Order: sequence, then C-alpha cells, then structure tokens
Amino acid sequence: MTIDPQERRSRAEREQSQLGQLCETIAHAKANAPFYQQALSAVDPAKLSSLSDLAALPVTRKSTLSGLQASSPPFGGFLAAPFTQLRRVFQSPGPIYEPQGMSVDHFGMMRALRAAGFQSGDLVHNSFSYHLSPGAWIIEGGLHALGCWVLPAGIGQTEQQVQAISQLKPVGYTGTPSFLKILIEKGAEMGLPTSSLKKAMVSGEALTPSTRQWLAERNIRVGQAYATADLGMIAYETADPALGMVMTEDAIVEIVEPGGSTPMPLGEVGEVVVTTFNREYPMIRFATGDLSAIDPQSLKSPTPCGRTNLRIKGWLGRADQTTKVRGMFVHPGQVGQIIKNFPDIKKARLVLSGAIGSDTMTLHCEVADAGAAAAMTAPLIESAREITRLRCEVRFVGIGSLPEDGKQIEDARSYA
Repeated sequence: MTIDPQERRSRAEREQSQLGQLCETIAHAKANAPFYQQALSAVDPAKLSSLSDLAALPVTRKSTLSGLQASSPPFGGFLAAPFTQLRRVFQSPGPIYEPQGMSVDHFGMMRALRAAGFQSGDLVHNSFSYHLSPGAWIIEGGLHALGCWVLPAGIGQTEQQVQAISQLKPVGYTGTPSFLKILIEKGAEMGLPTSSLKKAMVSGEALTPSTRQWLAERNIRVGQAYATADLGMIAYETADPALGMVMTEDAIVEIVEPGGSTPMPLGEVGEVVVTTFNREYPMIRFATGDLSAIDPQSLKSPTPCGRTNLRIKGWLGRADQTTKVRGMFVHPGQVGQIIKNFPDIKKARLVLSGAIGSDTMTLHCEVADAGAAAAMTAPLIESAREITRLRCEVRFVGIGSLPEDGKQIEDARSYA
C-alpha cells in the first residue's frame, strides 16, 4: 500500500517543516482573521524557534465557539479568506457554523482512508449525513481525492440503502459502525446480499470491541478516524488498531491539562488541542474538549507500515459533559434550551443509556405538579428533536430527585 513520503519523515524533519507552516499560519491569520488580530496581537511568528513555543499561545475552546459566532457572525472572526474562496457552509449543533474551502480534500481525510485500505476505483457507500452538518462531505472529499466514486446514501431509509448495496455492490462503507451493522442485519432479513462490503472507515461514535469483532467475522476490515467539523482530520488507525491512532501530518496535535493550556507529561491523559494549517479557517490551539494521551512508544518506533508520526491512544472521554449520540454532538447548554419554555420544570438532566448504536436519550425533568407533566411530554420531545436533531424520551420525577452534582448530561451507556 502506498504511503505518502511525509508520513515517513524523521521527527526532526517533521518538526522543522511544521514550524515553518505554523509561522506562516499565524502570520496569515493575524493579517486576515479579526479574531486572531486581537488574540495574537502580541505574538511575532518570526520569533518562534521551536514547536514548544506554541505552548505560550492562548487556547480557544470549542465550548466558546457558538458564543463567539453569535457575537461576530457568521464565523466569530476566524475566517481568513473571502466568501468567494468557500465551497460550502455547514451548521453543527450549538449552533456552530463551519466553512469549507475550495480544495477537494479540504478536511484532510485522504490519509485516513488510504490507511484503511481504500484505493482508486473503489465504489463507496457513504452513510454520513448530507444534511446541514459536514460529516458526509468531510469523508467524500477524501474519497474523491483518492480516486473513489461515491454512493451518497446519507442516513435513514435502511431498506432502500440495502437494495442499493445489493445491486451496486460497493466494496467500501463510510459512516457510523452501528449503522453498518444495521445495514448488514437488514440485508440478511430481506434476503439481499451485502457481502460486497470488504472495507470500512467509521467515525461519529465509539467503535466498540464487540462491533469490531462482529464486522471482522464478516470479512470487513474496519479503520477508525478521529475528525471534527472545525479541524478536519486529527488522527486515524493504521493496519494495527491496537497501536492507537497516528496523528495527521496536516496539523499539530497537543495534549494539555483539561480546561487549561499547559502540555501534559508524555503518556498522561489530557485534552486534545489542535493547530491546523488551513488558510481559509485557521484554528490555532483549538481545544476540542476530547481527552486522549500520547503513546510514549510512538516516540521510539513507527507503525509496522512505516508511519513515523506520534500516536494517540484514541478517544478517552470528554473534558466537559459534551457527548456524541448517533454521530451528533449534544452539549450541556442544550438541556437548558430544551426546557426554557417550560416554567413548570425546575431542573433537567439528559441520561444516555443502552449500548452504542442502540442508545437511548431520556430527558429527566423535575416537576412539582405531576398533573401538568402529561401535557408537556409531546412538546418536550419536539423541542429536544429541534435542538439536538435526535429522538428523545421524557421522564418526569419529583422535586429533589436528580443528583446535586452539576451534571446536565449523564452518559450511562455500555462501551463493551
């Protein structure tokens, strides 16, 4: 399998190249993005002498992005290019708006897809959402850059998707792992073959060991990618998933103290902070809210396939209460938005239960008047769907029933 020479660079070569890219990115951002003109006003990129100097720059947290965009629409002052150099704009829950530049692989997914075994000429069934959020386009750009052609399946219409798979016989799948399992099971139920699928790139939710094994038993090689709408590709699995995820060559990935800005000691768990070299929408020390750790062994040895960049130990949780449900982020602040027009609700908490892919989201609401609860059920369900874009059940409890622990989201799902 072909590997980009950049992925085989020595550590010194990579750091020297990325230092140059960092200096260029900061200079460009200060000159073109109003947010960075202010945030980095005291930073002289010409005086940066090593990547360790990055630790002195301020961190911008994803949790603040929605507010920044609301006060300075549409992109919070982060856009560093004119609108004529953009292809699309997306809306993620929050709401948060993300621009897409004109390059085919704007989000940098090609490396991850290649590592998962995708190659030119493959027909790929893409079941990420094509509606408002950028998931499908993040993947599709990488597939086109690699030379693949795409069936834009999107989400839902399971039977129709199975029919398409049985007739077109795609070799690849991209989407959440749980939906791939659903498609295969539905195919068996309908008596339609899905055995053409031999490789998959999954993201958007945790790939549990049991699901990976279930897919392997059906001769499907699965690679996992870690990407966000704001940053694009961050890290991805190679041929040996046990080694964790290799950092992308197109960004600088740090692990810092959760909620802070100081880099963590090698191997310790901290918050993932990323600096991209994206000229249209540069993100400089952007804190994702995700937790991970750098694998110390990656300093000593490359992957068996020869990739030499550092590796992270995958997704290890959240630094805040934000979580993903069926590929969509759910934020603590959305709980308040759901109930804001329901004065009888004194307190609420979203509880996630079940297994990944078949999880249930239930809004637990404290009310004093049980008689008023029934009339609120349907409007609350509709409010939750409108704000989170997800199905939600509602449960009413008495005043004082919910724990006094500050949590607005409780993740009680099984990750086995």
